Amino acid sequence: MTTPTPDAADAALAARAAKLDTAAISDALDRAGVPGQCHGITPRDPAFQLAGHAYTVLYRPAGHGDEGHVGDYADEVAPGSVIVIDNRGRDDVGTWGNILTEFAHLRKLAGTVIDGNCRDVALCRRLGYPIFARDHWMRTGKGRIQLAGLQVPVQIGGVVVHPGDLLRGDADGVVVVPRALRERVLTDAEEITARENAIRQAIRAGARLDEARTAQRYHDLQSPAYARGAKD
Repeated sequence: MTTPTPDAADAALAARAAKLDTAAISDALDRAGVPGQCHGITPRDPAFQLAGHAYTVLYRPAGHGDEGHVGDYADEVAPGSVIVIDNRGRDDVGTWGNILTEFAHLRKLAGTVIDGNCRDVALCRRLGYPIFARDHWMRTGKGRIQLAGLQVPVQIGGVVVHPGDLLRGDADGVVVVPRALRERVLTDAEEITARENAIRQAIRAGARLDEARTAQRYHDLQSPAYARGAKD
């Protein structure tokens, strides 16, 4: 079976996102008026980091007579992608376990984000494969959930995620950048990061915190009214 090929332009944008923390991207999303912060989705290990584009998966409860397949889509996912699973926040079954973790690690996927639970977290921690979810618990989803859609819009922590959207995850959680806004949001996040770094440098040199913040327009950086044309 042929492995799907990752897109070079997408990979370059993911690499830019990986250099930014979710807090800076969150502020840039606020500036753009986009609600992209996934509430309640956290890393299974605080050291986990991810950046990549969404391959979306939607589950529904398995009905009578359904086979309840889980994970058979994984061969179609390109390296560098983030598998984004919407299980409607269910906390009584998992959607992801150690076989999928090992496969994804070998395929060099960027990570997995789940609105719901996973299991077998010891392996993802040992391999360093980043999983972000609501929680983890050992109960399988086999026979309990059924695939409802692939590469369709899904919802993760209250945020709608479309196939190809850019995701960034770190110890603070996960943010989603709409595909059409990637360049704008990343550019703004890079500026926010530079200004916050300038504040840190100033206070290390002995400046007053309030003056350092004022000089960098700290309290306005996330505002939709922030005028990038009047930076100084």
